[in-house]
Amino acid sequence: MPTTFTLPNIRREAAALWQLAWPVLVGQLATVGMGVADVAMTGHASATELAAVSLGASIWSIILVTVTGTMMAINSVVAHQVGAGEHQAIAHSVRQALWKALGVGLIGALACNAATLLFDHLHMAQEVNDRASLFVHIISIGMPPYAAYRALYGYSTSINQTKPVMVIALLGLAFNVTVNWVLIFGHFGMPKLGGVGCAVATGACMWLMLGAMLVWLKVSPAYRQTYPFTRWEWPYYPEIRSMLKLGLPTGITYFAEVSAFGAVSLLVARFGVVEVSAHQIALNFASLVFMAPLSFGIGVITRVGQAMGEANPAQARFAAWVGVGMSLSFAVLSAIGIALFNVQIAAAYTSDTAVQALCAHLLLFGALFQLSDATQVATSCAIRGYKVTRQPMLIQLLAFWVFALPLGCILGLAPDWIPFAPAAPMAAAGFWIGLVLGLTIAATLLSWSLYVLANQRVRDSARRRPAAMQA
Repeated sequence: MPTTFTLPNIRREAAALWQLAWPVLVGQLATVGMGVADVAMTGHASATELAAVSLGASIWSIILVTVTGTMMAINSVVAHQVGAGEHQAIAHSVRQALWKALGVGLIGALACNAATLLFDHLHMAQEVNDRASLFVHIISIGMPPYAAYRALYGYSTSINQTKPVMVIALLGLAFNVTVNWVLIFGHFGMPKLGGVGCAVATGACMWLMLGAMLVWLKVSPAYRQTYPFTRWEWPYYPEIRSMLKLGLPTGITYFAEVSAFGAVSLLVARFGVVEVSAHQIALNFASLVFMAPLSFGIGVITRVGQAMGEANPAQARFAAWVGVGMSLSFAVLSAIGIALFNVQIAAAYTSDTAVQALCAHLLLFGALFQLSDATQVATSCAIRGYKVTRQPMLIQLLAFWVFALPLGCILGLAPDWIPFAPAAPMAAAGFWIGLVLGLTIAATLLSWSLYVLANQRVRDSARRRPAAMQA
């Protein structure tokens, strides 16, 4: 496999990564589309239902992302086994990942329900709190099947089968939108459930996607050699513990990032409807664009992991930096596009001129952090491909909770007790400046970490080779 940075080699690696990444990208957009559909469709029911769904979805999404990160250990584990040709070991690892998913999913469901106690301290109307709590109680039934689906998702992508996850995500989106329409508005004689209908649809959708993945694994010949359901296997705790050791730091990393953005949303809310609306629109668009570098990152985990499983760290290093380059190239294009069309993007979301103007301003910060955001996600995924997860976690915690959020509070809130705070609060713009700084710090430290790690693995391999020849 190519290991030198010549143009033909880069093209071949980029083509291989693109084959992995584009179905993942479509699937990620479909998954994000479920949340967009929930909010957009509930907005036509009533303001109370929209507030309840928005509140409940904020809890659900934070726990969901944390579970996603925790389950990502299977990606690097299976990728290494694919590279090493250990097909029987793959089946065993997937079975143990499913046992892990059962525990993680149940804990996630309990955490969702426990988090509803926070609603009573947000000074919202009691009707909104009650509806939001009911939303979470119902949607949490989808957390265990979602965790199991993510285990099989990681298994499938790591053996280079990414199109199934795209098809199943599109199926889930179609199901979600259809059942939302029926249950929110009470069509075909069904009761008019409002926002609770979203919870029923999304919870059921998680079970549908798991079932669809199980059927696909059964009928597709691509999984025959590594099919995990050939026999029953009880949980093997050393294996599960090893996966948790890999996955928990990633889950914490995802939690740190999402909770930091969530905290910014809550802090911006004090400045009124225009500020919070513009912030949410700009953040929503930035999140959609982020799906592309994230998809490249998931592909990079597979490419790096497979190369390391083949005991070829030079190829792993090559794949890692090509993946980072592809993510960065996309970020340059997206940054230019956002900067040029920020006004049009804002207008597509809202007709309120005040919200449009502020959103267009915030999108300029969004354009600025495209480069650092794409770099940090690609480098962190490459590092995870080496089965190193604690270092990205520490860097992300440092970037978001030590730099981004505190600086955002200083600039956005301008507290009197800080002597170097601005004369007046910068509101949402101040928080976005903090996010730009945090992402830049994360991108810089993660790039350096990847550089050191990749080169160290190559040097270690070079030292072992002469020793093995002498033996």
